[in-house]
Amino acid sequence: MRVAGRVVTPAGVLEHGRVETDGERIVAVESTTDHSGHWVVPGFVDIHVHGGGGYTFTTADPEQARGAAAFHLAHGTTTLLASLVSSPYDLMHEATKAYAPLAAEGVLGGIHYEGPYLSQVRCGAQNPAYLRDPSIDELTSLLAVADGALRMVTLAPERLGALSAIELLVRHGVVAAIGHTDASYQQTRAAIEAGASVGTHLFNGMPPPHHRAPGPVYALLGGQSVVCELVADGHHLHDGTLHFAATAAGPHRCALVTDALVAAGLPDGRYDLGGRPVEVRAGQAHLAGTDSIAGSTLTMDAAVRRTVQVGVSLVDAVRMASTTPARAIGRTDIGVLAPGARADLVELDDQLRVVRVMRRGRWL
Repeated sequence: MRVAGRVVTPAGVLEHGRVETDGERIVAVESTTDHSGHWVVPGFVDIHVHGGGGYTFTTADPEQARGAAAFHLAHGTTTLLASLVSSPYDLMHEATKAYAPLAAEGVLGGIHYEGPYLSQVRCGAQNPAYLRDPSIDELTSLLAVADGALRMVTLAPERLGALSAIELLVRHGVVAAIGHTDASYQQTRAAIEAGASVGTHLFNGMPPPHHRAPGPVYALLGGQSVVCELVADGHHLHDGTLHFAATAAGPHRCALVTDALVAAGLPDGRYDLGGRPVEVRAGQAHLAGTDSIAGSTLTMDAAVRRTVQVGVSLVDAVRMASTTPARAIGRTDIGVLAPGARADLVELDDQLRVVRVMRRGRWL
């Protein structure tokens, strides 16, 4: 199969390009005389998403998980991690057991625990009743149940036992992410040295940086081995902050994520996030009765559009939406249009809106 258009590759744009696929793989990316007028970009990779389209990952229901994955697939996300929120061990165990087969099937790219090893002070919309120190026994048990499906765990490095947990996760090939933390610069640096390699929704769920107390933000931005998640919805981050972070860390170290909840794609109203009531007002999600941000209603195609609107090039925005998040979770077979990669691609019109989506060599 051949797909022609303005092809976005790691090296730049082929204005008259063509992607050729054979089965589930890309076999060639080359110049051509054809031109469909559409942008052709790699499928988006969302490493932090709780649900969307009326479906959620937070209840351990595999049919809900399928629905959420299908909703985001229609917006160009060909790989995603099912993100849980802070929960009792039993629910984490149940969800991991339920979602591991979906990861093996390819419906999910894996599982992400956002919590429960988070800061009480910076927990945001996370349920404080479930927050606790990292437990090696608990994580070891969950790793066994996951059977390779657990891809990332977000934790606060200042919690007792956090560094040991990071080392355990890294030994098992699981990404340790820093987030919902009140850690100092030094504590954050120690976590990075222990192997933490992702900053969860940078700037959010952590103290703001100060020139005499830099805290986690500067440590994460300055950590050359760290990929920084950015929620480009104009709400989690001011557009100027989005542009600054993308410039300061560079597209090779910034990953666009949605942090979307069940309400993504739905009207304003009341929803649920891990058992906590959420109000969506003017498309912005808040913990009910508060101004505390509770996830987003973002999709990855909208995140790309906003990132381009703030002045980031399309090539860099696509890298942030596809290539960098894929590399952050150790995947080199997705997130890029290159021979040998999986045939996941998205056609976008001139307004960068999704025209159609290919996953594993098949149009959806």
